[in-house]
Amino acid sequence: MDMTTDAAGLEILRAQVERALGEFVERQLPDGGDPEFAPLREAADKLLSGGKRLRPAFCYWGWRGAGGTDVPGIFTAAASLELLQASALVHDDVMDKSDLRRGMPSAHRRFQAMHENSGWHGSAEQFGEGAAILLGNLLLIWSGEMWRASGLPRESLEAAQPVHDHMRTELMCGQYLDLLEQAHGENSFESALRVALYKSGKYSVEQPLRLGLALAGRELAPWMDELCAGFGQRVGIAFQLRDDILGVFGDPAQTGKPAGDDLREGKRTMLVARTLAAASPAEAGTVRRLLGDPALDERGVETLRQIIDDTGALRECEDLIGDYLGEALAALDSAPVTAQARAALTGLAIAATSRKT
Repeated sequence: MDMTTDAAGLEILRAQVERALGEFVERQLPDGGDPEFAPLREAADKLLSGGKRLRPAFCYWGWRGAGGTDVPGIFTAAASLELLQASALVHDDVMDKSDLRRGMPSAHRRFQAMHENSGWHGSAEQFGEGAAILLGNLLLIWSGEMWRASGLPRESLEAAQPVHDHMRTELMCGQYLDLLEQAHGENSFESALRVALYKSGKYSVEQPLRLGLALAGRELAPWMDELCAGFGQRVGIAFQLRDDILGVFGDPAQTGKPAGDDLREGKRTMLVARTLAAASPAEAGTVRRLLGDPALDERGVETLRQIIDDTGALRECEDLIGDYLGEALAALDSAPVTAQARAALTGLAIAATSRKT
C-alpha cells in the first residue's frame, strides 16, 4: 500500500489505525466472557470510537519521512498512541469533573450512572471516579503492550523506546502543571505556554513525530531533532492554543462538550493570561470572580467571552496560532523528507490548528 496525502489517503490511514485498535482491544480483558468486565470494555470502546487520529498520523508520517515503508507493524505502533490519548482523557475528565466527552457521558459519569441505576451500596460518585481511574490506568497499560507487540523489528522499537517513555512522563507532568496553574490562581504568558507545551503540544505532535522518525531511522539524526523542535513543537503549541479557544468559544454540537466548560473549570490558559494582562481593573475583577465557578450559567459564560473578545485576547491567540503555524511550515520546508511526507505533514499541521472539534 502506498499511502497518498489527500483526503482519501488520510481516510485509509484512519481505517488502518482503527483496524489495529479493534483487533488489539478484542483480545484484552481476562475472562472475556465474564459480564462483570463488560462495562469496562464498553467504556473503552466508546472512547476509542471517535477522535481525529492525529497522533498516529504524525507518527506514521514521521516513519515515512525517515524512509519507512508501509508494513502492518507501523499502523499498530502508531495506533497505540490512541490508547495513551484515551487514558489521558479519562483521567482529565475525572480531575476536571467533566460531564461530557465527545457528546457522550464521560467515563466516570457513565460508571456513576451504572451504580445509581443498579441500586448498589455506597457513593455512586466515588464508584464512578474510582472505576474511571482504573479504566484510565488499564488503557495506559494497553498502550504500552500494543506498542511492544506491534510486530516492528526489535531494533526499531529499542531505538524509539526512550522517546516513548519520555513522552508518557511529559504527559503526566503536563497534567500536573495544569492542576498547579489552577491552584495558583494566576498565570503568566510563560507559564501558560509551558502548560500548553507539556500538557498537549509535545505528546500530540512533537513526540509522535519523533517516534516515527526514530522507528524508521533507528537513531535520531540531527535533522530529525531539528524537525521535531522547529515543526513538531510549534504545531503542538498551536494545537493546544486552538483547543483553548474551542474550550471557550467552541460550538457544543461540534466539540461534544458544554459551552464554556473550560471557564467553569477555571483553566489558566494563554487566552486567560492575555485577557487579564489587557483587562481594565473592573474587567479583571469580573474574570477573577467568575472564572472557575462550577455553577457558571450561560449569561456568565457570555460575559467572560465578551471580555476576552473586547480585550483583544482572542485575536492575539488567533495571531499566535498563525505565527506558530507559519514558523512550523518554514522549518518543515528545510527538512530532508520526501515530497510526499512534506505534503502530508503540511496538511496535518493545518488540520490540527484549524479544527472545530
